[in-house]
Amino acid sequence: MKHHVTVGVDGSPESRAAARWGAREAVLREVPLRLVHAVDWLISPSVPAPGREAADRWADEALTDAAEDVRRRHPGLEVSTRCLSGRPAAALAAEAADAGLLVLGSRGVGGLVGFLIGSVSLSTLVATETPVVLVRVSDAPEAAQPTRYGQIVLGVDIHEAADKVLAFAFEEADRRGCALRAIHGWKMPSMYQYAPFFDPENEREIGRTITVMLDEMLMPWRHKFPSVSVTHEAFEGPAPEQLVRAAASADLIVVGRRLRRSPLGVHLGSVAHAVLHHAAAPVAFIAHG
Repeated sequence: MKHHVTVGVDGSPESRAAARWGAREAVLREVPLRLVHAVDWLISPSVPAPGREAADRWADEALTDAAEDVRRRHPGLEVSTRCLSGRPAAALAAEAADAGLLVLGSRGVGGLVGFLIGSVSLSTLVATETPVVLVRVSDAPEAAQPTRYGQIVLGVDIHEAADKVLAFAFEEADRRGCALRAIHGWKMPSMYQYAPFFDPENEREIGRTITVMLDEMLMPWRHKFPSVSVTHEAFEGPAPEQLVRAAASADLIVVGRRLRRSPLGVHLGSVAHAVLHHAAAPVAFIAHG
């Protein structure tokens, strides 16, 4: 069954950018686009009826405006809208359960690269197992940003089974006809860091071994998607820094997010957290076990 693309809409420039990105993705996937907005009356039961009616009208206008905008850009795209009731993060996560992709917007930090992540986006991200893409609102005029699919950057952890992450990245590169660049960061074992007589050849040998492991991890997917041009690199150093740097020339960053349930609240790994807050390109977070 073909899954639709769902986009969270709230009338902000961030959600408008997300709707446009999601519409292009739906066209690429040849699936419908669903625009959704969540109204949380559960935490405000004392709001008088006129206030609720005004909020409902505003929600309808936000959805209508977003739908008209993407229909104008993609006349053949099937677009539907839904206004949900409930806590936004939970409502969006539930709505995304039967979607192939959930797209949310985030604002860039002024003239700096990065995201300002609202509590709703972050809570939604960790509440769903559906792939989530966060789209940054650019500071540059839209006219100066032609749609271009040149490269997808993939953060790979060779020590984890991440078939879902690899599958998503290769499928995205294949449907776009763009290159895929896989990155893995590693560090020397602590036993070598404190050795009194450190042999540099040990470091080179470890680097070669890790590069071979990365190549072997990608090999089945290269065979499955022979048309995708793939490069890979394993380097010594923090993976988040390399991924953020690579985002400057990427159309999409793909990273894995381990499914974690913590009584202390929202929790992301160090790589996902760094990319979440500092990458310039849209970021796809793929949940895996």
